[in-house]
Amino acid sequence: MQLHLIQKELKSSLSSKRFRHTEGVAASSRELAERYGADPDKAELAGWVHDCAKEKTLEEMQALVQRAGFFLDAPVLASRALLHGPAGSVYARLHWGIKDPEVLNAVFYHTTGKPDMTLLEKIVFLADYIEPSRDFPGVDTLRARAGKDLTEALIEAYDSTIAHLAWQHAYIYELTLAGRNALVLAQKQRS
Repeated sequence: MQLHLIQKELKSSLSSKRFRHTEGVAASSRELAERYGADPDKAELAGWVHDCAKEKTLEEMQALVQRAGFFLDAPVLASRALLHGPAGSVYARLHWGIKDPEVLNAVFYHTTGKPDMTLLEKIVFLADYIEPSRDFPGVDTLRARAGKDLTEALIEAYDSTIAHLAWQHAYIYELTLAGRNALVLAQKQRS
């Protein structure tokens, strides 16, 4: 399916706030890809479809991942916030025929992250965090860091997410902690 048709469908199916966020993630993904040497078209496509399942019900998301045969942890299956990435990757493949594993994995992991993320996965993860409609204390500093050092910005985004979840006494997914720690160890080895 052509990108303009995906955009048109998203505009009609997502809330206006979610669509504005999606536009911002697509643009930020393209910009980061151009800066750090990833494929800008793949990054933009992943940005457009990253939240395609976000406003589906938990039951709809569960049905999508079950249809794909994904084995996911119980906490992921019980959380719309965690499940929308995997469900979105399935929806993008089945509904729009997107077959590129790099794009689908970037959608799958855009919320949780993971150890050893590809460049495209890192870009979409970070773009989701810093796109222009995001407004939280420190986002401008994080945007500036993203323009200078991808790894530093990713670690800061992980740290912010983990601190926010801890402050709310919320569950912190193990893959998120592992993704953050893998970046920290890799950065120390580079130093």
